[in-house]
Amino acid sequence: MAILSEVPDETIDLICTSPPFALLRKKEYGNVNADQYVQWFETFAQQFYRILKPNGSLVIDIGGSWVKGYPVRSLYHFELVMHLCKPRIEGGLGFYLAQELYWYNPAKLPTPAEWVTVRRERVKDAVNTIWWLSKDPHPKACNKNVLRPYSKAMENFLKNGYDAKLRPSGHDISRKFQKNRGGAIPPNIIDAQESAVATAIGSPVLATFDWLLSNDLAQPVNVISASNTASNDYYQRRCKEEGLKPHPARFPQALPEFIINLCTEPGDLVLDPFCGSNVTGRVAEDLKRHWLAIDINEEYLKASQYRFEQAANSLVMPLEADQDISVK
Repeated sequence: MAILSEVPDETIDLICTSPPFALLRKKEYGNVNADQYVQWFETFAQQFYRILKPNGSLVIDIGGSWVKGYPVRSLYHFELVMHLCKPRIEGGLGFYLAQELYWYNPAKLPTPAEWVTVRRERVKDAVNTIWWLSKDPHPKACNKNVLRPYSKAMENFLKNGYDAKLRPSGHDISRKFQKNRGGAIPPNIIDAQESAVATAIGSPVLATFDWLLSNDLAQPVNVISASNTASNDYYQRRCKEEGLKPHPARFPQALPEFIINLCTEPGDLVLDPFCGSNVTGRVAEDLKRHWLAIDINEEYLKASQYRFEQAANSLVMPLEADQDISVK
């Protein structure tokens, strides 16, 4: 907090972070109880609002939790966003909810085991909500920077044409949809998979870990998607070599990559105030943004330096200014 207070007013273009969640099981990096979470976070949020530029964004990855002893969900992360977006005259922080995004993590274990693998009353909780907040209703953002490749069906649609007609839903599919705009506008689910695999709606999605499958721990999840989990990387190898423990809850690179591309431009300043292993900083570096990283754990910060060693590979590739969108 002392470091945050030294950041000048309205100098940050994007705050992209994942604070400690209000989980029932305590983690080594610290957790706050759900009933205290909003009050704990408000101190940071006051600083976030002050240092963000008028058109800047605050993007918070935050996982849900359960009520202790019951198979029902805590509302703490909803209470948080309600408080952050309540007008200041009503005691809130005055942010706007630009949009909610979702990160599907197929590698999450099926917890709480009592309700998922023992009694089988719930499906695996594999989705984090990502609150995209802003000081202005129109923050800096351009979805052209995060277009996804067209599907084969859309490529055929563009090539062969389509008879304009009214769909049963009432949407008018005109011939304007046949224009190639360089890619598909992404949905608000962040899928960090290298290759998307079509999955029928309603079908269970299984993690790719053989251990999960052989131990009957691969449960249906509450979002339909594909799965692909990265294993050992440069950061983890260097931590092992130097006898440092890697951060136990690292960002997937796709999350800050998506958000940084969406909400900033090269040369903008990105802050992660709960940086952990500093994936956000490395991705910002790769995308030619300036960055600041803060964490209360000195060992995590020390280990995060391995991401910036000369031998460390880039996590993402920037889109050159003169590169055609369709190439991306």
